[in-house]
Amino acid sequence: MIVIMHDRNTTLLRELPSVGVAFDAGQVLFASGDKVDRMYQVVLGEVQLMRHQRDGTALVLQRAGPGCLVAEASLFADRYHCDALAVRQGEARSFSRQSMKDRLAADSSFAQAWMAYLSGEVQAARARAEILSLKTVSSRLEAWLAWHDGVLPAKGTWKSIAAEIGVSAEALYREIGRRRDR
Repeated sequence: MIVIMHDRNTTLLRELPSVGVAFDAGQVLFASGDKVDRMYQVVLGEVQLMRHQRDGTALVLQRAGPGCLVAEASLFADRYHCDALAVRQGEARSFSRQSMKDRLAADSSFAQAWMAYLSGEVQAARARAEILSLKTVSSRLEAWLAWHDGVLPAKGTWKSIAAEIGVSAEALYREIGRRRDR
């Protein structure tokens, strides 16, 4: 269902004037405190929204892959409240925040597709919040797997999953190892 929403937004957003932005893994697209004047939609690769905690750990607020908008809640903010970090090399489409707002005001079908997309994002945020409320690494991983159809992605992405579910990478690796040993 969420893929359909992404596809619909991709089609509608294609009509907005945009520029392509290539990025390398590790590149920051924007930082917390930067002025919001552009919106980004991932075409290839992955971008994560991250908020750094006082103890130095990072909390992943969004994992945006192809078709996803990055920090869509920033459409109505003056400044970004987190960092957008590319975790895999890729490309995004960048369009002005004002062109997006103008399109929402002028085109009801676009506004409806936007609302459907945001509904899917609310569902995902609620799932992440529920996962973070769980006490053990095992239960967090189990909930994450249930949300992702039981599929654990390739080993190179496990560190980002650990950040997403709020555990250390080492704790996640130990839990995955225990599950494999069973």
